[in-house]
Amino acid sequence: MSVEPGQFIPDEGIPSFGPVPRFRKTCRRWNAEGHAHALTFSCFRQQPFLSRDRTRTWFLEALQEAGKKHSFDVWAYVVMPEHVHLLIRPREANYSISAILADLKQPVTRRALEFLQASAREFFSHMRDEQPKGKIVHRFWQRGGGYDRNLFNAEEVCEKINYIHDNPVRRGLAKDPAKWLWSSARYYFERTDGLLAPDLESLKEFRLRDGKLYPR
Repeated sequence: MSVEPGQFIPDEGIPSFGPVPRFRKTCRRWNAEGHAHALTFSCFRQQPFLSRDRTRTWFLEALQEAGKKHSFDVWAYVVMPEHVHLLIRPREANYSISAILADLKQPVTRRALEFLQASAREFFSHMRDEQPKGKIVHRFWQRGGGYDRNLFNAEEVCEKINYIHDNPVRRGLAKDPAKWLWSSARYYFERTDGLLAPDLESLKEFRLRDGKLYPR
């Protein structure tokens, strides 16, 4: 499923989207066969770098390509202004969540830096990160591994998918999950493609009712 381009206008400043949730910075990874992974990762210093259509499109394109490269099912996602929630299930016995995250994040960072270099150099200050030894780098994503939770039973999977889809409603960004364009909820609720369709064929052991997923 292809994604549609949008617009990213960094020189309009950084808008406010209400209280920003905080996520655990430390992360231990367990690459276990058959497990799904609930992933959360944030923009640098919780800034809303994903508030523009252009950057959100970059992320969905990276997600699409990473899914092909690493052979995983996308069960749910939501792109919020300053963070991403994602639920994936690797199809292969041997996989690396760290490698998957690198292929999700690095293309977005690269495209953001290229765009700023060409069109909005003044925005680099928002991404500036001075290292303890004085080295300066520019970051799109917060340092660290973010949040990674292994899921291995139906109840946890259903709970996490519904939680992911409800994020924009809890933040007051949409009146119902299907109205937030940058989420897989549109497909669950309306049974039509959003910008990137989840792999519902791999969820046949669950039942879908009124946009919510339940164990059979």
